[in-house]
Amino acid sequence: QVQLVESGGGLVEPGGSLRLSCVGSGSIFSINTMGWYRQAPRKERELVATITRGGSTNYADSVKGRFTISRDNAKNTVYLQMNSLKPEDTAVYYCNAGVKTWYGGSYQEVWGQGTLVTVSS
Repeated sequence: QVQLVESGGGLVEPGGSLRLSCVGSGSIFSINTMGWYRQAPRKERELVATITRGGSTNYADSVKGRFTISRDNAKNTVYLQMNSLKPEDTAVYYCNAGVKTWYGGSYQEVWGQGTLVTVSS
């Protein structure tokens, strides 16, 4: 069993900052790409940012220059630093990772349960 647990969401005013964390636990042998996705009300889930095990990053155009993704491979953790938040950033943010377990097999996609970010005055 593998779990991804997000934390750090909450209510913040426009222009403010939040830092999300996602920790993987369970029978994890290796994690390749990790990422953050978000889903706003009445919208489809969309990519926010991804980071490879080697540290290469990719961002949605809407968050470039404001959000920074990083990871700690030793802790099976990925972070999302969100600055200059806007009301349109309001969404449930989900962590995603490609995980290989100690039981063998190929990398499998795992999702967290999500954490709500609300940007409002």
